[in-house]
Amino acid sequence: MIKDLITANRSYRRFKENEPVSIELLRELVDLARLSPSAANRQPLKYILAADPELNAKIFPTLSWAGYLKDWPGPAEGERPSAYIVMLGDTRITTDFGCDHGIASQSILLGAVERGLGGCNIAAIDRDSLRAALNIPEHFKILLVLVLGKPAEKVIIDLVGPDGDIRYWRDDQGVHHVPKRDLDEIIL
Repeated sequence: MIKDLITANRSYRRFKENEPVSIELLRELVDLARLSPSAANRQPLKYILAADPELNAKIFPTLSWAGYLKDWPGPAEGERPSAYIVMLGDTRITTDFGCDHGIASQSILLGAVERGLGGCNIAAIDRDSLRAALNIPEHFKILLVLVLGKPAEKVIIDLVGPDGDIRYWRDDQGVHHVPKRDLDEIIL
């Protein structure tokens, strides 16, 4: 059921790095994005796939990992993603990508969850460093990096407390808690 996939689709940031993700699987996930809606059917999104440790090592240091976890610099070696999908917007097609990359990334991440993987959309990117590391031509706008792999952490949804704090946090056992607003609070 779609609700189960959406509930399981958390922002995972720690992975079993030694469990590979194949390029073939990444292609299948991008195919889900290809089939997803696109504004005016322009289909301006392009993708760089990475599942090789050497290429992954070029991408990893260009990303920021969890803004609310101030004392956590990101996943340690052995807990890093096994794969990355760099999502680009082709400015030769359009300069307005609207919500296409949001739709596409959700399709990819739901497909990943269905296959037993987890992932996270990362938009906090050192774009200049990533462009240089991957030799990305200037006519591509770097939109997102999706990190993927077999999750090595538990992520649970909590109800936002009476203080209204929506910041995610980790407990003493390393469980990642994500507060969500109550349904009645968001429907006007």
